Amino acid sequence: MSAAGVAVDVVMPQMGVSVSEGTVTRWAKQVGDQVEADETLLEISTDKVDTEVPSPASGVLTEILVEEGSTVEVGTVLARIGGGGASTATAVPAAPPAPEPEPAAVEAPEPGSAEGSQVREPHAGNGGQPPPGKSFVSPVVARIASEHGIDPAEVPGSGNGGRVTKKDILAFLESRDATAAAPPPPPPVEAPQQAPAPPPPVEAPQQAPAPPPAPGGAGETEEPVTAMRRGIAEHMRRSLDTSAHVTSAIEVDLTRLAAIRAKLKPEYEAGYGVNPTYLAFVARAAVETLRDYPYVNGELRGDKIVTRNYVNLGFAVELADGKGLIVPVLHNAETLNLLGLAKGIADIAARARAKQLKPDDVAGGTFTITNPGGYGTFHGTPVISQPQAAILGTYAIVKRPWVITDPDGADAIAIRQIMNVTLTYDHRLIDGALAGRFLRDLRERLQTWNETDY
Repeated sequence: MSAAGVAVDVVMPQMGVSVSEGTVTRWAKQVGDQVEADETLLEISTDKVDTEVPSPASGVLTEILVEEGSTVEVGTVLARIGGGGASTATAVPAAPPAPEPEPAAVEAPEPGSAEGSQVREPHAGNGGQPPPGKSFVSPVVARIASEHGIDPAEVPGSGNGGRVTKKDILAFLESRDATAAAPPPPPPVEAPQQAPAPPPPVEAPQQAPAPPPAPGGAGETEEPVTAMRRGIAEHMRRSLDTSAHVTSAIEVDLTRLAAIRAKLKPEYEAGYGVNPTYLAFVARAAVETLRDYPYVNGELRGDKIVTRNYVNLGFAVELADGKGLIVPVLHNAETLNLLGLAKGIADIAARARAKQLKPDDVAGGTFTITNPGGYGTFHGTPVISQPQAAILGTYAIVKRPWVITDPDGADAIAIRQIMNVTLTYDHRLIDGALAGRFLRDLRERLQTWNETDY
């Protein structure tokens, strides 16, 4: 609890080792309000997660130093509780912020990425040391620099002491790409001497093009781009620029599995309070199949191929009104049976929508499943979540006429429940034949499901 006359600082928290900044999206309390310790004080957004920040102490909120919509670095003081500060302060103070503590030269590995990994390279290509020419850059800047072959020493820094920020390196990349795309000017050619050309004929003046419609005009609505949407845009664009995306698809007959699910559902709901969704079955089969295909669960890290003996399974979760997407992670999914996966998927999805995820809940994913089939989608080409090598897509289950072979070996047409499954993979690491075999084996597990085995 805040002692009388002693102010307690509320700072931008560190939301994972690769996150260097966050955006204040909403203040739940205003200046002059009484706040209790651990009560929600504000909401923040990063390129990894939206979350609520609890109050570090009880007392009166005396100062708000960072307004809603502002993006600041980790460690920035956002507000003060107690201490007799100005009761109406809402602007950032004029005094410069306190210098940041000197960080260690080598970043800590993300949760789930150390145990079992065959390669560890905190700063790929630099021998584990910070990039030359800079005393320190944040992990996200180092990662972007490594992916694009940039020496951060070449990037003008606008942070404290000339430190290169995420905005600096993205602006440098955009400028470099624009320069590379522009064709070189043609060499000057000396024109031969000739008689003066006759004056050009007089042409009728051309009509000026119509100006584009003004933004926010009739029938249009504008809204600011949120920090999460900016993070999604950057992550997706960087993934397409980094990986060689290829998508393969396969059709799976889930008729047998649908009958097993119908049998298990009353038991699971009555005994455990959880619905055994088709996604849980697919997740369990995928984890089993990944054991035989370590490249699909691996990644390219510099000039090394990293494989793992564990599976940290990510699930794409849509937030309210389609205005955000987040990928929480079930760590060590290979240790969970069907019931454990069903419980885990329901839990992380509910906490994602309620903005109750913690940094570890969105870190360290090795393989992702996206499930747009619940909306009737029958096919798609998802974007890989970097630095992973693949993402599995599951789609609508549709009853179709299907050719089957009866016990006597004769072909017959039957009504079966069919689902399309896609694997989008990084062709730099995974070849089409390997992806095809992975999908084939995944289909075999789903079509021959034995409830006693899982």
